[in-house]
Amino acid sequence: MNESLIPNIRAYARERQLQIAERLGSGKDGIVLVGKGGMAPARVAIKGHRFPELYLREKAVYRRLQEKRINSVLGFNVPELLGVHDRFLILEMTIVMRPFVLDFAGAYLDVRPEFPADVWADWEEDKREQFEGRWPTVKRLLDAFEELGIYLLDVSPGNIGFVA
Repeated sequence: MNESLIPNIRAYARERQLQIAERLGSGKDGIVLVGKGGMAPARVAIKGHRFPELYLREKAVYRRLQEKRINSVLGFNVPELLGVHDRFLILEMTIVMRPFVLDFAGAYLDVRPEFPADVWADWEEDKREQFEGRWPTVKRLLDAFEELGIYLLDVSPGNIGFVA
């Protein structure tokens, strides 16, 4: 399904004189490939999105972080935005090492989405189970992002990565 996004990533890479290398990740919202060479100072992540709304959300979060010159939150690395392509729904960003926070396609800016209290309770219970003893750190991290006006909903051990 996400393989259909690769032609857009390749077209973007050609424009930026990048070569496409290995896949970094893939999910329901898109695919991330490594780009190297060309105008990039090092290897970069190129993310192709399936849905314009999620692309625009993620781009807005990266712009917010860029404006505030933020590349880490509570010691967790955050990719820096290097390029965008609105027609191809592409974001180009730095590749970061653990600990990190990735994937802002499901984030909201400035206003916490409204869900019934029981939905929030179920969400938090699910996250507590996913992160186990690391949940207090994740909760502090979510609170820190909220102070920036960024409300993260799509949090998982795949996109909040701890050092072993």
